[in-house]
Amino acid sequence: MSTSESATPRLYSKTAFASQEDQVRTDSAQLFRRVLASAERAADFLTGSAGMLASYALDCSLHISNQSIYPLREAVAASSLIGLCSVLFLQWNGAYRGGGSLLHIHETERALRIPALSVLLLLVFRFFLDLKISYTAILIALIVIPVLAILQKLMFFSIVRSLHLIGVGVDRAIVYGAGDAGKRIVSALFQSLRLGILPVGVIDDHPAIHGNAVLEMGYRRRRSVPVHRGPITAETLKLYRCSVLILALPNLSSDRQAEAVYAAKQAGVRIAFLSGLELQEQRWTQSIDLDGFSLTPKVAPLLTWHYTMAKRAVDLIVSAFLLVLISPLLLLIASFIKLDSPGPALFIQKRVGRNGELFNIYKFRSMYENAPRYDFSPATSRDFRITRIGRFIRKTSLDELPQLMNVFLGNMSLVGPRPEMPFIVQDYTNEHRQRLQLIPGITGLWQLSADRAFPIHENIQYDLYYIRNCGFFMDIAILIHTLFFAIRRDA
Repeated sequence: MSTSESATPRLYSKTAFASQEDQVRTDSAQLFRRVLASAERAADFLTGSAGMLASYALDCSLHISNQSIYPLREAVAASSLIGLCSVLFLQWNGAYRGGGSLLHIHETERALRIPALSVLLLLVFRFFLDLKISYTAILIALIVIPVLAILQKLMFFSIVRSLHLIGVGVDRAIVYGAGDAGKRIVSALFQSLRLGILPVGVIDDHPAIHGNAVLEMGYRRRRSVPVHRGPITAETLKLYRCSVLILALPNLSSDRQAEAVYAAKQAGVRIAFLSGLELQEQRWTQSIDLDGFSLTPKVAPLLTWHYTMAKRAVDLIVSAFLLVLISPLLLLIASFIKLDSPGPALFIQKRVGRNGELFNIYKFRSMYENAPRYDFSPATSRDFRITRIGRFIRKTSLDELPQLMNVFLGNMSLVGPRPEMPFIVQDYTNEHRQRLQLIPGITGLWQLSADRAFPIHENIQYDLYYIRNCGFFMDIAILIHTLFFAIRRDA
């Protein structure tokens, strides 16, 4: 039964009657998650400590600072402090609660922000305790520790994923509901390796979607789960050998809910309810945090004055620097475009910016001059409207480079929701119009995902996620992921 989803900030699970075998399997998975959390804390402590020691070693060996060599014991003490602070800040930030994030962007954001906070605290200790740690070593640590932290997380999650593939510490889950909430839960579970809940199927009462698949929101659309027609029965749950049933329909009728609960009890599996307004008064035994999973109808960006100023300063400096740096490349591309087909090298088009204001967006022309100026973008490179050189610059995203001028002028930002054409925006729903609360950007979560092959307004989840979580370190994390994505276009 496909319904419109309402405010749903959490999943709440309630344990049904389970068989002894299922209970042993569940206890084993819970033990694995506790061991995993302890191992992750230890890895974070060692990463922070090793990063600070490496910075001390670089400072000493390269003689970067003029300060005399300070005792090793002070370096060890500072390294232990950095490691301990990193774990405490991550704990306070909810990094060990279980939920992952869309495109793992929060993990990168934390790897940038937490070391900065830890190093700032080290500066305070240096001042009050008169530590001899050099400022050069501290500056080096601001670069070394985030790099090590990102690499450590990649290795950590790779190991966890490998263990899950052989069935260690993983629960199999069925999602009831193939609507927007169900699709987001499937993606969130795929990306929440700490939870160890693997979606293996989706059940929906709508007959038209039987036989379809729910695809993961991510860099690749390689993971998916099949959709089967309801209703939910104990036989279906046993067939999938699942241990968790997630009800992803917040407006599910009490009769349907009772049927699902009964089927789960008969199959001996746990139930997780997607909390809607009608469920908030009930007391469940456990809360599962899926990266603060929320489908709030009204999403307001948390913009502070210092974030806005810092964002604009970075946009201005980076865009000016890049425009000067790549100016020969811009002239070369413009020359190839002029030689390839008649017409101007630049393509100028009206787009809708923040608060619905129109502005001129600059791009390199990738289509023939007689192509309609306002029409849906080509879905494939084989579109007859695209020129020969246009296929290349679109594939490599070089056609987007002139938008650095928009960033310099303030019409756009380096990171933000993509601006769309007026004829698309005029058909926006209230949910879609939330995209207009922020300054549009060159890159963002949608641009990094596999869903970039489909219209932006059909994949609103990426922009709503960014609106809820936008911040300075989040923007830096997206830029880092963009660089990684630009290098690996197959991602």
